[in-house]
Amino acid sequence: MKNTFFHLLFSTFSPTEDKQFKKFVASPYFNGRKQLLLLLDYLVKCKQEGKVPVAENAFQAAFPDETFEVKKWRLSLSQLYKLAEQFISLQTRNEDDFLPKLQLAEAYQKRELDGHLQRTVLSTEKLLAGQKQESARHFENQYLLEEVRYRMLSSGKRTETLNLQETSDAMDTAFIARKLRHACFSISHQAVYKTEYEFGLLEAVLDTVSKTPALLAKPAVGLYYHCYIALTKNNERQFQTFNQLLSEQAGRLPKEERQNLYLLAINFGIRQINALRPEYYRPVLDLYKKAIENGLLLQNGQLSHFAYNNIVAIGLRIGENEWVGNFIHSFKNHLDRKHRNVTFSLNLARLEYAKKNYGEALLNLQKSDYKDFINNVIAKTLQLKIYYETDELEVLEPHLRSMKTYIRRKRAFGYHRENYLNIIRFTQAIIELNPFDNKKKNELRKQISGTERLTEREWLLEMLERV
Repeated sequence: MKNTFFHLLFSTFSPTEDKQFKKFVASPYFNGRKQLLLLLDYLVKCKQEGKVPVAENAFQAAFPDETFEVKKWRLSLSQLYKLAEQFISLQTRNEDDFLPKLQLAEAYQKRELDGHLQRTVLSTEKLLAGQKQESARHFENQYLLEEVRYRMLSSGKRTETLNLQETSDAMDTAFIARKLRHACFSISHQAVYKTEYEFGLLEAVLDTVSKTPALLAKPAVGLYYHCYIALTKNNERQFQTFNQLLSEQAGRLPKEERQNLYLLAINFGIRQINALRPEYYRPVLDLYKKAIENGLLLQNGQLSHFAYNNIVAIGLRIGENEWVGNFIHSFKNHLDRKHRNVTFSLNLARLEYAKKNYGEALLNLQKSDYKDFINNVIAKTLQLKIYYETDELEVLEPHLRSMKTYIRRKRAFGYHRENYLNIIRFTQAIIELNPFDNKKKNELRKQISGTERLTEREWLLEMLERV
């Protein structure tokens, strides 16, 4: 029973939802089978007591006078699952103030109750006008309402001017907002996964928006338009324009939209950082800070350990050690439990290294087993730098060999694999360099500067100058 569709759905219900679902199943309007309520009572009790439900016991609760029958048991569980689907569907519908009103207006229209219809349309218009957030869904709702108004005005009993222009405008705005949003996600995905998408009417949409100030002024259109331009032009000025508009206008969009836009901006900035454009460090950290301030980085109360690592690395890179230290401790408990201790100790080690507390850094690195490849190579690189900077060459050289062997075994991590092998190669070259051989030193400097995949370029160049 544990992996049934019903169990997987039911396990997501909160205690409040369990109570509401019991009321739902107890309602004769939705359910006429008393055995399903008895079955649900048993399952709720198991959940409350932390017990795993047993099929035979569940069947006995639903059918106390019958012996266990597999076919009947499966049918009952299937029926309860359908009720659970109805329940969450109704819950979702009730969370939307607009849709029930629109459906009510359509019902009145079918019953030809003009007075009821007009009253409902007016109240729905007020509801829509009062919405502070203007996502693509808002304009879709506006279009749907204009459709209802059009049918009301063109019913044959009226001679008023029809709202065809308003209907067309709302339809266009809804489509343009959705198209630009989809284009931003596509272009961002395309940059990571090296795939190609056909964008259909996008060029016409971009041309229309660029010539229509009224559309650009709507955050659901303007923000995604400037996001798309920033993503495709690869231009710092365009990125700054988008960043500024995001700061000014994102509050007029729902939380999910704000999360999407901040992540699009952050991911673009990180790609620029990976392409060795240091001017993006500060704006990306500022984006992270704003996202944290507005509660946009947490999903179900959890922060991705990838985001945690990025924030620490970028903050340390621009010298915000105190802020980074506060962040590391403040967000530790927001990390997924399985990554928490490893990620926390790794980033404490990075902070201590930045403060030149090499002994503390090494102690923190020894506190966890780094099974994740990325965390592992970050930790090994930190050890490499500490061993080099403290002149522990007898430890460093076997460490380099061990690190190289480990990375060569991990063939699936293309970009990262090449990057870390380059770090090892150039560190070894610096160790072996004759400090009086300026020709070799200049050649090595050119090689380090010209290597595309090398995240520790600046550290390597700094170490080279010390030779």
